[in-house]
Amino acid sequence: MSLDAEKITKYADKHPKPAATTFAYGTAGFRTVGETLGSTVFRCGLLAALRSQSKGGQVIGVMITASHNHEQDNGVKLVDPMGEMLQQSWEAYCTDVANAESADELVQTLARIVQDERIDVAVTPRVAYARDTRPSGPMLQAALEDGLAALGVDASNYGIVTTPQLHYFVRCLNTQGTAAAYGEPTEAGYYAKYGQAFLRLVAGRDAPSTLHIDAANGVGAPQVQKLAQAIASPYFSIDVRNGDTQTLGKLNIGCGADHVKSNQRPPAGVSLAPGSRYCSFDGDADRLVYYYADEHGAFHLLDGDKISTLVATYLRDLVATAGIDDLHVGVVQTAYANGNSTSYIKDTLKLPTVFAKTGVKHLHHEAEKMNIGVYFEANGHGTVLFNPSAVAKLRAVQPETPAQADAIDRLWALRDLINETVGDAMSDMLLVETILICKGWTLSQWDQAYTDLPSRLLKVVVNDRNIFKTTNAEQTLTSPHGLQSVVDSLVAKFPRGRSFVRPSGTEDAVRVYAEAATRRDCDQLAYAVAGAVFDKAGGRGERPAEFL
Repeated sequence: MSLDAEKITKYADKHPKPAATTFAYGTAGFRTVGETLGSTVFRCGLLAALRSQSKGGQVIGVMITASHNHEQDNGVKLVDPMGEMLQQSWEAYCTDVANAESADELVQTLARIVQDERIDVAVTPRVAYARDTRPSGPMLQAALEDGLAALGVDASNYGIVTTPQLHYFVRCLNTQGTAAAYGEPTEAGYYAKYGQAFLRLVAGRDAPSTLHIDAANGVGAPQVQKLAQAIASPYFSIDVRNGDTQTLGKLNIGCGADHVKSNQRPPAGVSLAPGSRYCSFDGDADRLVYYYADEHGAFHLLDGDKISTLVATYLRDLVATAGIDDLHVGVVQTAYANGNSTSYIKDTLKLPTVFAKTGVKHLHHEAEKMNIGVYFEANGHGTVLFNPSAVAKLRAVQPETPAQADAIDRLWALRDLINETVGDAMSDMLLVETILICKGWTLSQWDQAYTDLPSRLLKVVVNDRNIFKTTNAEQTLTSPHGLQSVVDSLVAKFPRGRSFVRPSGTEDAVRVYAEAATRRDCDQLAYAVAGAVFDKAGGRGERPAEFL
């Protein structure tokens, strides 16, 4: 049996590829101006069908979202059977399919994939899909549905949900009726699983004050309100701000986790009161940051590094109390992690730490190698993984004291509380709330574990980002020749100095990160490195000004 070329062509003619446009599938999938993505989303429907057939008919997910981007943008990404990101070898297929210039070339590309992957196209493909609240969403969803129809997909439409919810649904659908069953593949099942685990963990403790949630005017707003309704407990009293998903032009504007992290200030519409508690989601609710005002009204951010150290500390202590000597907690970070967070993990917590390349898929793969792997990017995107050996050790242990039994029970409940498929702002928020409630901590007390070094992130526009090559988890340049030596000589001038240069994944620009012991030193280092990049590696436009 072969592909129905005539049927594919009929649908493909409705969604012609824009002329002189090249699409590339990266860590975030495809992402660009929404109105240009019709052909690409249609073709992702075709590829999701082939991916499902290559997996014997397992469910593949398709999510239409552009996360923290402004609302004129949109994107699409595929989700593999266990809720994880698409296998990297298939990313090239996505790019090839998206860039086929004609319907005939598209059919030929699909046929090549079928042959290369030895796909049985007689298998009925299954796909679950959803979208966020962007205005281009309905148009792109219709294009996706044409792609699914062209290959006879058994499709499930989950409507408007968060990206992590779709990842959860996919894993649930593929594990139903097995020993690895992950949960009920419905919105109600999602809220029940995480809400019940949360209440189990906080029972008997003092209830916290209200948590004020900036939902970025995105899909997280209605979903977190549904979560609160399902939990229906004083332990989860929330006040949702920036929850307008109907007014055009508001998504991620002046609000959301990325805005708060990048600008180091609270979002629009949120006035901080000392002693109150605040957090922000991004537009598709896969990133989370916390923040508060001290008694002087000064803003304090608790980002992904702070979340990572909080979670790792709690897990480390529970594992120790459980008495499981060969069960180990590890932490995965990227080069963007603040140097003091890394020192705290290594020197105070005494936990192993590894660095991965930027991008959640890289952190996820490193965390899979650990018994219990904690990973968060500094932007607040992350989760915790319990690998099969950790689960086996938890099952095998026989508690000898009530304290051991309680710690083991808590580890099981934490596993139920955590969305292991992907970073999930709602699940991560419940995890943070659990730990703070159990410790009786305020946000200020959490923040006291360590103090971040001052840091600065700059962008330098260049003629060709492809000349920049890195190693050592993107912390060291191997090309252009000699530039790393210049960076090293600049770093050596500043106490606690650290800086690295890495190419952007989406534009002809490079990112320059710097940190140092003082804000003045940090800014001087950042602009000195940015200036060196501009001068020696083809800077374009206005030269970064030296900080004085």
